[in-house]
Amino acid sequence: MPPERVERKLAAILAADVAGYSRLIGADEEGTLRRLKAHRKELIDPKIAEHQGRVVKVTGDGILIEFPSAVAAMRCAVEVQRGIAEHNESETKDRRIEFRVGLHQGDIVVEDGDILGDGVNVAARLEALAEPGGICVSQRIHEDAVGKVDVIFEDMGEQQLKNIGRPVRVYRVLRDGTPAKERPTLALPDKPSIAVLPFQNMSGDPEQEYFADGIVEDIITALSRVHWLFVIARNSSFTFKGRAVDVKQVGRELGVRYVLEGSVRKATNRVRITGQLVDATTGTHVWADHFDGALDDIFDLQDRVTVSVVGIIEPKLRHAEIERARRKPTESLDAYDLYLRALARYNVSYEANLEALRLLRRAIEIDPEYSSPYGLAAWCSHYQRVRGWISPSDAAALAEGIRMAKLAASLGRDNPETLWMAGRALAELSGDLEGGIALIDRALTLNPNSANAWWASGLVRAFLGDTEVAIAHLEQSARLSPLDAFAFLRSVGFVFAHFMAGRYEEASAWCDKVLHEAPDYPPALRVKAATCGLLGRPDEGRVWVERLRAVNPDTTVSSMRLLYGVFMKKPGSLETFLDGMRKAGLPQ
Repeated sequence: MPPERVERKLAAILAADVAGYSRLIGADEEGTLRRLKAHRKELIDPKIAEHQGRVVKVTGDGILIEFPSAVAAMRCAVEVQRGIAEHNESETKDRRIEFRVGLHQGDIVVEDGDILGDGVNVAARLEALAEPGGICVSQRIHEDAVGKVDVIFEDMGEQQLKNIGRPVRVYRVLRDGTPAKERPTLALPDKPSIAVLPFQNMSGDPEQEYFADGIVEDIITALSRVHWLFVIARNSSFTFKGRAVDVKQVGRELGVRYVLEGSVRKATNRVRITGQLVDATTGTHVWADHFDGALDDIFDLQDRVTVSVVGIIEPKLRHAEIERARRKPTESLDAYDLYLRALARYNVSYEANLEALRLLRRAIEIDPEYSSPYGLAAWCSHYQRVRGWISPSDAAALAEGIRMAKLAASLGRDNPETLWMAGRALAELSGDLEGGIALIDRALTLNPNSANAWWASGLVRAFLGDTEVAIAHLEQSARLSPLDAFAFLRSVGFVFAHFMAGRYEEASAWCDKVLHEAPDYPPALRVKAATCGLLGRPDEGRVWVERLRAVNPDTTVSSMRLLYGVFMKKPGSLETFLDGMRKAGLPQ
Protein backbone atom coordinates (compact mmCIF):
# COMPACT_ATOMS: atom_id res chain seq x y z
CA MET A 1 0.00 0.00 0.00
CA PRO A 2 1.39 3.45 -0.88
CA PRO A 3 1.76 5.78 2.11
CA GLU A 4 -1.22 8.03 2.81
CA ARG A 5 -0.67 11.42 1.25
CA VAL A 6 -0.64 14.34 3.67
CA GLU A 7 -2.06 17.64 2.44
CA ARG A 8 0.22 20.53 3.29
CA LYS A 9 0.02 24.19 2.35
CA LEU A 10 1.26 27.64 3.29
CA ALA A 11 -1.33 29.77 5.07
CA ALA A 12 -1.71 32.73 7.37
CA ILE A 13 -3.21 31.64 10.69
CA LEU A 14 -5.23 33.84 13.04
CA ALA A 15 -5.83 32.64 16.60
CA ALA A 16 -8.01 34.69 18.94
CA ASP A 17 -9.64 34.36 22.32
CA VAL A 18 -11.73 36.51 24.64
CA ALA A 19 -9.68 38.12 27.40
CA GLY A 20 -11.13 37.44 30.85
CA TYR A 21 -13.76 35.06 29.45
CA SER A 22 -14.18 33.12 32.72
CA ARG A 23 -14.73 36.35 34.65
CA LEU A 24 -17.31 37.58 32.12
CA ILE A 25 -19.18 34.27 32.13
CA GLY A 26 -19.13 34.13 35.93
CA ALA A 27 -20.57 37.65 36.20
CA ASP A 28 -23.23 37.36 33.46
CA GLU A 29 -23.33 34.12 31.48
CA GLU A 30 -26.35 34.81 29.30
CA GLY A 31 -25.44 38.43 28.61
CA THR A 32 -21.86 37.56 27.69
CA LEU A 33 -22.91 34.81 25.29
CA ARG A 34 -25.52 37.13 23.72
CA ARG A 35 -22.97 39.94 23.16
CA LEU A 36 -20.38 37.51 21.81
CA LYS A 37 -22.90 36.07 19.35
CA ALA A 38 -23.81 39.59 18.21
CA HIS A 39 -20.13 40.42 17.61
CA ARG A 40 -19.79 37.28 15.49
CA LYS A 41 -22.88 37.97 13.42
CA GLU A 42 -22.51 41.73 12.92
CA LEU A 43 -18.75 42.19 12.65
CA ILE A 44 -16.44 39.18 12.86
CA ASP A 45 -18.03 36.78 10.34
CA PRO A 46 -18.60 39.47 7.67
CA LYS A 47 -14.96 40.61 7.97
CA ILE A 48 -13.69 37.03 7.71
CA ALA A 49 -15.72 36.53 4.53
CA GLU A 50 -14.61 39.89 3.11
CA HIS A 51 -10.96 38.90 3.46
CA GLN A 52 -11.45 35.33 2.18
CA GLY A 53 -10.85 33.67 5.51
CA ARG A 54 -12.08 30.26 6.59
CA VAL A 55 -13.18 29.54 10.15
CA VAL A 56 -11.47 26.28 11.11
CA LYS A 57 -12.89 25.88 14.61
CA VAL A 58 -14.68 27.81 17.33
CA THR A 59 -14.36 27.14 21.06
CA GLY A 60 -16.29 28.80 23.84
CA ASP A 61 -13.96 31.80 23.97
CA GLY A 62 -11.71 31.30 20.96
CA ILE A 63 -11.59 31.06 17.19
CA LEU A 64 -9.04 29.70 14.68
CA ILE A 65 -9.08 31.05 11.12
CA GLU A 66 -6.91 30.50 8.05
CA PHE A 67 -6.35 33.12 5.36
CA PRO A 68 -4.77 32.94 1.89
CA SER A 69 -2.24 35.67 2.69
CA ALA A 70 -0.59 37.54 5.53
CA VAL A 71 -2.01 40.86 4.32
CA ALA A 72 -5.57 39.51 4.26
CA ALA A 73 -5.22 38.11 7.78
CA MET A 74 -3.67 41.35 9.04
CA ARG A 75 -6.39 43.56 7.54
CA CYS A 76 -9.14 41.36 8.96
CA ALA A 77 -7.60 41.38 12.44
CA VAL A 78 -7.12 45.16 12.47
CA GLU A 79 -10.63 45.92 11.21
CA VAL A 80 -12.24 43.53 13.69
CA GLN A 81 -10.28 44.93 16.63
CA ARG A 82 -11.10 48.51 15.66
CA GLY A 83 -14.79 47.65 15.27
CA ILE A 84 -14.98 45.97 18.67
CA ALA A 85 -13.11 48.87 20.28
CA GLU A 86 -15.67 51.32 18.87
CA HIS A 87 -18.52 49.18 20.19
CA ASN A 88 -16.90 48.95 23.63
CA GLU A 89 -16.94 52.73 24.04
CA SER A 90 -20.61 52.46 24.99
CA GLU A 91 -20.06 49.54 27.39
CA THR A 92 -18.97 49.68 31.01
CA LYS A 93 -15.47 48.31 31.56
CA ASP A 94 -16.66 45.16 33.34
CA ARG A 95 -18.91 44.19 30.37
CA ARG A 96 -16.47 44.77 27.52
CA ILE A 97 -15.62 41.83 25.28
CA GLU A 98 -12.01 42.20 24.12
CA PHE A 99 -10.14 39.75 21.93
CA ARG A 100 -6.45 38.91 22.00
CA VAL A 101 -5.16 38.03 18.52
CA GLY A 102 -2.06 36.19 17.32
CA LEU A 103 -1.01 35.93 13.65
CA HIS A 104 1.58 33.71 12.01
CA GLN A 105 2.28 32.50 8.50
CA GLY A 106 3.66 29.01 8.03
CA ASP A 107 3.34 25.50 6.69
CA ILE A 108 0.26 23.64 7.93
CA VAL A 109 -1.25 20.18 7.59
CA VAL A 110 -4.92 19.94 6.54
CA GLU A 111 -6.78 16.95 7.94
CA ASP A 112 -10.57 16.51 7.73
CA GLY A 113 -11.08 20.24 7.55
CA ASP A 114 -8.89 20.90 10.59
CA ILE A 115 -5.43 22.45 10.41
CA LEU A 116 -2.44 21.27 12.41
CA GLY A 117 1.26 21.88 12.76
CA ASP A 118 3.85 24.35 13.96
CA GLY A 119 2.22 27.27 12.16
CA VAL A 120 -0.96 26.84 14.21
CA ASN A 121 0.95 26.44 17.48
CA VAL A 122 2.97 29.62 16.93
CA ALA A 123 -0.20 31.64 16.23
CA ALA A 124 -1.77 30.34 19.45
CA ARG A 125 1.31 31.31 21.49
CA LEU A 126 1.37 34.78 19.93
CA GLU A 127 -2.26 35.24 20.90
CA ALA A 128 -1.29 34.55 24.53
CA LEU A 129 1.28 37.38 24.35
CA ALA A 130 -1.25 39.94 23.09
CA GLU A 131 -2.95 42.44 25.37
CA PRO A 132 -6.77 42.55 25.54
CA GLY A 133 -7.80 44.29 22.32
CA GLY A 134 -4.30 43.82 20.92
CA ILE A 135 -2.56 41.94 18.11
CA CYS A 136 0.83 40.18 18.15
CA VAL A 137 2.35 38.90 14.91
CA SER A 138 5.40 36.90 13.90
CA GLN A 139 8.22 38.27 11.77
CA ARG A 140 6.83 36.47 8.72
CA ILE A 141 3.52 38.34 8.99
CA HIS A 142 5.34 41.61 9.69
CA GLU A 143 7.56 41.30 6.61
CA ASP A 144 4.54 40.87 4.30
CA ALA A 145 2.17 43.33 6.02
CA VAL A 146 4.45 46.29 6.82
CA GLY A 147 3.65 49.16 4.47
CA LYS A 148 0.51 47.43 3.18
CA VAL A 149 -1.66 47.71 6.30
CA ASP A 150 -2.24 51.04 8.03
CA VAL A 151 -0.78 50.20 11.42
CA ILE A 152 2.40 50.84 13.36
CA PHE A 153 4.40 47.86 14.61
CA GLU A 154 6.55 47.74 17.73
CA ASP A 155 9.39 45.22 17.78
CA MET A 156 9.17 43.08 20.94
CA GLY A 157 12.37 41.20 20.12
CA GLU A 158 12.85 37.46 20.07
CA GLN A 159 10.51 35.55 22.38
CA GLN A 160 10.81 31.96 23.56
CA LEU A 161 7.27 30.64 23.09
CA LYS A 162 6.02 27.65 25.07
CA ASN A 163 6.75 24.31 23.37
CA ILE A 164 8.22 26.05 20.31
CA GLY A 165 11.79 24.89 19.82
CA ARG A 166 13.19 28.11 18.32
CA PRO A 167 12.88 31.76 19.38
CA VAL A 168 10.31 33.76 17.38
CA ARG A 169 10.66 37.48 16.66
CA VAL A 170 7.41 39.13 17.70
CA TYR A 171 5.83 42.47 16.74
CA ARG A 172 3.01 44.21 18.57
CA VAL A 173 0.45 46.31 16.70
CA LEU A 174 0.01 49.69 18.37
CA ARG A 175 -3.72 50.14 18.62
CA ASP A 176 -3.95 53.94 18.69
CA GLY A 177 -1.38 54.52 15.95
CA THR A 178 0.99 56.19 18.37
CA PRO A 179 4.61 55.57 17.43
CA ALA A 180 6.47 53.20 19.69
CA LYS A 181 7.98 54.92 22.66
CA GLU A 182 11.73 55.28 22.47
CA ARG A 183 13.48 53.47 25.24
CA PRO A 184 15.03 55.88 27.71
CA THR A 185 18.68 56.76 27.33
CA LEU A 186 20.60 55.31 30.25
CA ALA A 187 23.40 57.28 31.84
CA LEU A 188 26.91 55.92 31.42
CA PRO A 189 28.32 54.19 34.52
CA ASP A 190 31.25 55.68 36.38
CA LYS A 191 33.63 53.10 34.91
CA PRO A 192 34.36 51.82 31.39
CA SER A 193 31.27 50.05 30.05
CA ILE A 194 30.72 47.55 27.25
CA ALA A 195 28.05 45.39 25.61
CA VAL A 196 28.94 42.35 23.50
CA LEU A 197 26.39 41.82 20.74
CA PRO A 198 25.63 38.34 19.36
CA PHE A 199 28.29 37.28 16.87
CA GLN A 200 27.20 36.23 13.39
CA ASN A 201 27.34 32.52 12.67
CA MET A 202 29.36 32.39 9.43
CA SER A 203 29.57 28.59 9.30
CA GLY A 204 26.73 28.22 6.80
CA ASP A 205 25.05 25.75 9.15
CA PRO A 206 22.14 27.01 11.31
CA GLU A 207 22.80 24.10 13.69
CA GLN A 208 26.05 25.86 14.70
CA GLU A 209 24.17 28.88 16.06
CA TYR A 210 24.52 27.57 19.61
CA PHE A 211 28.31 27.45 19.16
CA ALA A 212 28.56 31.11 18.10
CA ASP A 213 26.28 32.10 21.00
CA GLY A 214 28.44 30.08 23.39
CA ILE A 215 31.58 31.88 22.23
CA VAL A 216 29.94 35.23 22.97
CA GLU A 217 28.70 34.05 26.36
CA ASP A 218 32.23 33.08 27.37
CA ILE A 219 33.67 36.40 26.17
CA ILE A 220 31.01 38.25 28.21
CA THR A 221 31.85 36.15 31.26
CA ALA A 222 35.58 36.79 30.87
CA LEU A 223 35.07 40.53 30.48
CA SER A 224 32.71 40.56 33.47
CA ARG A 225 35.44 39.25 35.74
CA VAL A 226 37.52 42.38 35.11
CA HIS A 227 36.31 44.29 38.13
CA TRP A 228 36.77 47.80 36.81
CA LEU A 229 34.58 47.12 33.75
CA PHE A 230 30.78 47.48 33.61
CA VAL A 231 29.52 44.69 31.36
CA ILE A 232 25.94 44.30 30.11
CA ALA A 233 24.44 40.85 30.65
CA ARG A 234 23.95 38.41 27.79
CA ASN A 235 20.15 38.40 27.99
CA SER A 236 20.00 42.12 27.20
CA SER A 237 22.68 42.23 24.51
CA PHE A 238 21.06 39.22 22.81
CA THR A 239 17.81 41.16 22.27
CA PHE A 240 19.64 42.60 19.24
CA LYS A 241 20.27 39.15 17.75
CA GLY A 242 19.40 38.90 14.06
CA ARG A 243 18.78 42.65 13.72
CA ALA A 244 20.58 45.33 11.76
CA VAL A 245 21.53 47.69 14.57
CA ASP A 246 22.63 51.26 15.00
CA VAL A 247 25.54 51.04 17.42
CA LYS A 248 24.80 54.51 18.79
CA GLN A 249 21.24 53.41 19.61
CA VAL A 250 22.57 50.26 21.28
CA GLY A 251 24.82 52.42 23.41
CA ARG A 252 21.95 54.68 24.42
CA GLU A 253 19.52 51.86 25.24
CA LEU A 254 22.03 49.78 27.18
CA GLY A 255 23.90 52.70 28.74
CA VAL A 256 27.40 51.72 27.57
CA ARG A 257 30.31 53.44 25.87
CA TYR A 258 31.68 50.48 23.92
CA VAL A 259 30.01 47.84 21.77
CA LEU A 260 31.80 44.69 20.59
CA GLU A 261 30.53 43.04 17.39
CA GLY A 262 31.92 40.03 15.56
CA SER A 263 31.46 36.73 13.80
CA VAL A 264 32.40 33.07 14.23
CA ARG A 265 33.25 30.70 11.41
CA LYS A 266 33.63 27.02 12.29
CA ALA A 267 34.76 24.63 9.55
CA THR A 268 36.02 21.07 10.14
CA ASN A 269 38.55 21.51 12.95
CA ARG A 270 39.29 25.22 12.43
CA VAL A 271 37.69 28.32 13.95
CA ARG A 272 37.96 31.99 13.03
CA ILE A 273 36.69 34.68 15.41
CA THR A 274 36.53 38.26 14.16
CA GLY A 275 35.78 41.23 16.34
CA GLN A 276 35.40 44.96 16.12
CA LEU A 277 35.11 47.39 18.99
CA VAL A 278 33.04 50.55 18.43
CA ASP A 279 32.78 53.67 20.57
CA ALA A 280 29.00 53.93 20.79
CA THR A 281 29.11 57.59 21.80
CA THR A 282 30.65 58.58 18.46
CA GLY A 283 30.13 55.53 16.21
CA THR A 284 33.86 55.33 15.45
CA HIS A 285 35.73 52.03 15.19
CA VAL A 286 38.32 51.69 17.92
CA TRP A 287 39.75 48.28 17.06
CA ALA A 288 39.25 45.32 14.73
CA ASP A 289 41.06 41.99 14.41
CA HIS A 290 40.57 38.31 13.65
CA PHE A 291 41.81 35.22 15.48
CA ASP A 292 42.39 31.85 13.81
CA GLY A 293 43.09 28.52 15.45
CA ALA A 294 42.30 24.85 15.76
CA LEU A 295 39.00 23.88 17.36
CA ASP A 296 40.80 22.46 20.39
CA ASP A 297 42.38 25.92 20.92
CA ILE A 298 38.99 27.60 21.27
CA PHE A 299 39.58 28.73 24.85
CA ASP A 300 42.88 30.32 23.84
CA LEU A 301 41.11 32.17 21.01
CA GLN A 302 38.49 33.48 23.45
CA ASP A 303 41.26 34.66 25.80
CA ARG A 304 42.98 36.51 22.96
CA VAL A 305 39.76 38.31 22.02
CA THR A 306 39.10 39.25 25.66
CA VAL A 307 42.61 40.45 26.40
CA SER A 308 42.73 42.48 23.17
CA VAL A 309 39.44 44.21 23.94
CA VAL A 310 40.36 44.93 27.55
CA GLY A 311 43.77 46.20 26.53
CA ILE A 312 42.23 48.65 24.08
CA ILE A 313 39.73 49.98 26.61
CA GLU A 314 42.36 50.49 29.28
CA PRO A 315 46.02 50.38 28.14
CA LYS A 316 47.19 50.42 31.76
CA LEU A 317 45.40 47.19 32.56
CA ARG A 318 47.02 45.34 35.42
CA HIS A 319 48.34 41.91 34.51
CA ALA A 320 46.48 40.32 37.41
CA GLU A 321 43.14 41.44 35.98
CA ILE A 322 43.94 39.78 32.65
CA GLU A 323 44.86 36.56 34.43
CA ARG A 324 41.64 36.71 36.43
CA ALA A 325 39.69 36.61 33.16
CA ARG A 326 41.72 33.75 31.65
CA ARG A 327 40.41 30.61 33.30
CA LYS A 328 40.01 27.58 31.11
CA PRO A 329 36.83 25.76 32.21
CA THR A 330 37.70 22.29 30.90
CA GLU A 331 40.32 20.47 28.85
CA SER A 332 37.63 18.66 26.88
CA LEU A 333 36.08 20.37 23.89
CA ASP A 334 33.43 17.62 23.73
CA ALA A 335 32.28 18.36 27.29
CA TYR A 336 32.24 22.09 26.54
CA ASP A 337 30.18 21.51 23.38
CA LEU A 338 27.62 19.42 25.27
CA TYR A 339 27.33 22.12 27.94
CA LEU A 340 26.67 24.79 25.28
CA ARG A 341 23.97 22.62 23.71
CA ALA A 342 22.30 22.15 27.10
CA LEU A 343 22.50 25.88 27.85
CA ALA A 344 20.52 26.59 24.69
CA ARG A 345 17.78 24.07 25.60
CA TYR A 346 17.10 23.93 29.34
CA ASN A 347 14.30 26.53 29.56
CA VAL A 348 12.49 25.88 26.25
CA SER A 349 10.08 23.16 27.43
CA TYR A 350 9.90 20.17 29.77
CA GLU A 351 11.10 17.84 27.02
CA ALA A 352 13.96 20.20 26.16
CA ASN A 353 14.85 20.44 29.85
CA LEU A 354 15.15 16.64 30.02
CA GLU A 355 17.29 16.65 26.89
CA ALA A 356 19.53 19.31 28.49
CA LEU A 357 19.96 17.08 31.55
CA ARG A 358 20.97 14.16 29.30
CA LEU A 359 23.55 16.35 27.57
CA LEU A 360 24.91 17.54 30.92
CA ARG A 361 25.27 13.99 32.23
CA ARG A 362 27.31 13.12 29.14
CA ALA A 363 29.50 16.18 29.72
CA ILE A 364 30.07 15.12 33.33
CA GLU A 365 31.01 11.61 32.21
CA ILE A 366 33.63 13.07 29.86
CA ASP A 367 35.07 15.53 32.42
CA PRO A 368 33.94 14.89 36.03
CA GLU A 369 35.93 17.94 37.24
CA TYR A 370 34.15 20.43 34.92
CA SER A 371 31.91 22.44 37.27
CA SER A 372 29.58 24.17 34.79
CA PRO A 373 27.48 21.08 33.88
CA TYR A 374 26.85 20.38 37.58
CA GLY A 375 25.62 23.93 38.15
CA LEU A 376 23.33 23.89 35.13
CA ALA A 377 22.02 20.42 36.04
CA ALA A 378 21.10 21.69 39.52
CA TRP A 379 19.43 24.67 37.90
CA CYS A 380 17.48 22.37 35.54
CA SER A 381 16.15 20.42 38.54
CA HIS A 382 15.14 23.61 40.29
CA TYR A 383 13.48 24.95 37.12
CA GLN A 384 11.42 21.76 36.77
CA ARG A 385 9.97 22.20 40.28
CA VAL A 386 9.30 25.93 39.85
CA ARG A 387 7.45 25.36 36.56
CA GLY A 388 5.43 22.49 38.01
CA TRP A 389 6.89 20.05 35.49
CA ILE A 390 7.57 17.58 38.31
CA SER A 391 5.73 17.06 41.57
CA PRO A 392 7.07 18.75 44.74
CA SER A 393 6.84 15.29 46.34
CA ASP A 394 9.33 13.74 43.87
CA ALA A 395 12.00 12.95 46.48
CA ALA A 396 14.42 11.35 44.00
CA ALA A 397 14.49 14.39 41.70
CA LEU A 398 14.87 16.68 44.72
CA ALA A 399 17.80 14.69 46.10
CA GLU A 400 19.52 14.62 42.70
CA GLY A 401 19.15 18.40 42.32
CA ILE A 402 20.66 18.99 45.77
CA ARG A 403 23.51 16.57 44.99
CA MET A 404 24.31 18.40 41.77
CA ALA A 405 24.20 21.79 43.53
CA LYS A 406 26.66 20.64 46.20
CA LEU A 407 29.04 19.16 43.62
CA ALA A 408 28.84 22.37 41.58
CA ALA A 409 29.69 24.44 44.67
CA SER A 410 32.68 22.28 45.57
CA LEU A 411 34.09 22.11 42.03
CA GLY A 412 33.28 25.66 40.92
CA ARG A 413 34.81 27.76 43.67
CA ASP A 414 36.14 30.21 41.08
CA ASN A 415 33.31 30.02 38.55
CA PRO A 416 30.73 32.75 39.24
CA GLU A 417 28.07 31.34 36.87
CA THR A 418 28.30 27.93 38.50
CA LEU A 419 28.20 29.47 41.98
CA TRP A 420 25.02 31.51 41.52
CA MET A 421 23.23 28.55 39.94
CA ALA A 422 24.36 26.27 42.75
CA GLY A 423 23.47 28.84 45.41
CA ARG A 424 19.98 29.51 44.10
CA ALA A 425 19.26 25.79 43.56
CA LEU A 426 20.64 24.81 46.97
CA ALA A 427 18.61 27.51 48.73
CA GLU A 428 15.30 26.57 47.13
CA LEU A 429 15.76 22.81 46.92
CA SER A 430 17.20 22.17 50.38
CA GLY A 431 16.01 25.27 52.27
CA ASP A 432 19.59 26.30 53.15
CA LEU A 433 19.05 29.96 52.31
CA GLU A 434 22.10 31.18 54.23
CA GLY A 435 24.35 28.65 52.47
CA GLY A 436 22.86 29.61 49.12
CA ILE A 437 23.43 33.32 49.77
CA ALA A 438 27.06 32.62 50.70
CA LEU A 439 27.63 30.97 47.31
CA ILE A 440 25.84 33.77 45.47
CA ASP A 441 27.84 36.43 47.35
CA ARG A 442 31.06 34.68 46.31
CA ALA A 443 29.83 34.74 42.71
CA LEU A 444 29.33 38.51 43.02
CA THR A 445 32.78 38.95 44.50
CA LEU A 446 34.25 37.15 41.50
CA ASN A 447 31.94 38.84 38.98
CA PRO A 448 30.18 42.01 40.16
CA ASN A 449 28.75 42.35 36.62
CA SER A 450 26.64 39.18 36.82
CA ALA A 451 23.02 40.26 36.39
CA ASN A 452 21.97 36.68 37.10
CA ALA A 453 23.85 36.59 40.40
CA TRP A 454 22.27 39.90 41.52
CA TRP A 455 18.86 38.48 40.54
CA ALA A 456 19.48 35.25 42.46
CA SER A 457 20.68 37.23 45.47
CA GLY A 458 17.54 39.37 45.44
CA LEU A 459 15.16 36.44 45.23
CA VAL A 460 16.81 34.32 47.93
CA ARG A 461 17.07 37.32 50.27
CA ALA A 462 13.38 38.00 49.68
CA PHE A 463 12.48 34.52 50.91
CA LEU A 464 14.63 35.12 53.96
CA GLY A 465 12.66 38.32 54.68
CA ASP A 466 15.46 40.80 53.90
CA THR A 467 13.13 42.49 51.42
CA GLU A 468 14.64 45.97 51.02
CA VAL A 469 18.12 44.60 50.29
CA ALA A 470 16.45 42.11 47.96
CA ILE A 471 14.82 44.92 45.98
CA ALA A 472 18.12 46.84 45.75
CA HIS A 473 19.86 43.75 44.35
CA LEU A 474 17.05 43.14 41.85
CA GLU A 475 17.35 46.76 40.69
CA GLN A 476 21.09 46.30 40.16
CA SER A 477 20.31 43.22 38.07
CA ALA A 478 17.92 45.31 35.98
CA ARG A 479 20.59 47.97 35.34
CA LEU A 480 23.09 45.36 34.20
CA SER A 481 20.50 43.81 31.87
CA PRO A 482 18.04 46.58 30.95
CA LEU A 483 16.59 44.83 27.86
CA ASP A 484 16.57 41.30 29.20
CA ALA A 485 14.50 38.95 27.03
CA PHE A 486 13.67 37.04 30.24
CA ALA A 487 12.93 40.11 32.35
CA PHE A 488 9.77 38.41 33.60
CA LEU A 489 11.96 36.09 35.68
CA ARG A 490 13.54 39.08 37.42
CA SER A 491 10.07 40.57 37.90
CA VAL A 492 9.18 37.42 39.85
CA GLY A 493 11.85 38.52 42.33
CA PHE A 494 9.99 41.80 42.86
CA VAL A 495 6.74 39.82 43.22
CA PHE A 496 8.10 37.81 46.13
CA ALA A 497 10.00 40.73 47.70
CA HIS A 498 6.79 42.76 47.98
CA PHE A 499 4.73 39.74 49.01
CA MET A 500 7.15 38.85 51.82
CA ALA A 501 7.04 42.51 52.94
CA GLY A 502 3.23 42.31 53.17
CA ARG A 503 2.70 44.71 50.25
CA TYR A 504 0.08 42.61 48.47
CA GLU A 505 -1.16 45.27 46.04
CA GLU A 506 2.41 45.86 44.83
CA ALA A 507 3.02 42.11 44.59
CA SER A 508 -0.18 41.74 42.54
CA ALA A 509 0.88 44.56 40.19
CA TRP A 510 4.27 42.89 39.61
CA CYS A 511 2.41 39.63 38.88
CA ASP A 512 0.56 41.47 36.12
CA LYS A 513 3.89 42.49 34.58
CA VAL A 514 5.12 38.91 34.65
CA LEU A 515 1.91 37.50 33.20
CA HIS A 516 1.89 40.06 30.41
CA GLU A 517 5.20 38.62 29.19
CA ALA A 518 4.64 34.99 30.25
CA PRO A 519 0.89 34.36 30.58
CA ASP A 520 1.23 30.81 31.90
CA TYR A 521 4.19 31.21 34.28
CA PRO A 522 3.11 29.26 37.42
CA PRO A 523 4.91 31.25 40.18
CA ALA A 524 3.18 34.46 39.09
CA LEU A 525 -0.19 32.71 38.72
CA ARG A 526 0.18 31.31 42.25
CA VAL A 527 0.98 34.65 43.87
CA LYS A 528 -1.66 36.47 41.82
CA ALA A 529 -4.30 34.06 43.14
CA ALA A 530 -2.98 34.36 46.71
CA THR A 531 -2.95 38.18 46.66
CA CYS A 532 -6.53 38.25 45.33
CA GLY A 533 -7.55 36.02 48.24
CA LEU A 534 -5.74 38.17 50.79
CA LEU A 535 -7.09 41.43 49.34
CA GLY A 536 -10.70 40.27 49.55
CA ARG A 537 -11.21 39.57 45.85
CA PRO A 538 -12.13 35.85 45.91
CA ASP A 539 -14.06 35.89 42.60
CA GLU A 540 -11.04 37.24 40.76
CA GLY A 541 -8.85 34.83 42.70
CA ARG A 542 -10.90 31.87 41.46
CA VAL A 543 -10.25 32.94 37.87
CA TRP A 544 -6.50 32.88 38.52
CA VAL A 545 -6.73 29.53 40.27
CA GLU A 546 -8.54 28.20 37.21
CA ARG A 547 -5.75 29.46 34.96
CA LEU A 548 -3.11 28.01 37.29
CA ARG A 549 -4.72 24.58 37.33
CA ALA A 550 -5.01 24.65 33.54
CA VAL A 551 -1.19 24.88 33.49
CA ASN A 552 -0.45 22.70 36.55
CA PRO A 553 -3.58 20.51 37.07
CA ASP A 554 -2.29 18.84 40.24
CA THR A 555 -1.86 22.10 42.17
CA THR A 556 -3.38 22.00 45.66
CA VAL A 557 -2.77 23.76 48.96
CA SER A 558 -0.88 20.64 50.09
CA SER A 559 1.40 20.62 47.05
CA MET A 560 2.12 24.34 47.54
CA ARG A 561 3.05 23.65 51.16
CA LEU A 562 5.54 21.02 49.96
CA LEU A 563 7.01 23.37 47.34
CA TYR A 564 7.20 26.70 49.21
CA GLY A 565 7.55 25.33 52.71
CA VAL A 566 11.17 24.46 51.93
CA PHE A 567 12.35 28.03 51.40
CA MET A 568 9.70 30.56 52.56
CA LYS A 569 11.59 31.24 55.77
CA LYS A 570 10.18 34.54 57.02
CA PRO A 571 7.96 33.66 60.02
CA GLY A 572 4.29 33.49 59.09
CA SER A 573 4.84 34.02 55.37
CA LEU A 574 4.07 30.46 54.29
CA GLU A 575 0.77 30.27 56.18
CA THR A 576 -0.24 33.68 54.83
CA PHE A 577 0.52 32.56 51.28
CA LEU A 578 -1.45 29.32 51.69
CA ASP A 579 -4.34 31.16 53.34
CA GLY A 580 -4.55 33.48 50.34
CA MET A 581 -4.68 30.53 47.97
CA ARG A 582 -7.43 28.85 50.02
CA LYS A 583 -9.49 32.05 49.93
CA ALA A 584 -9.01 32.14 46.14
CA GLY A 585 -10.54 28.66 45.90
CA LEU A 586 -7.52 26.37 45.58
CA PRO A 587 -8.56 22.92 46.83
CA GLN A 588 -6.84 21.51 49.88
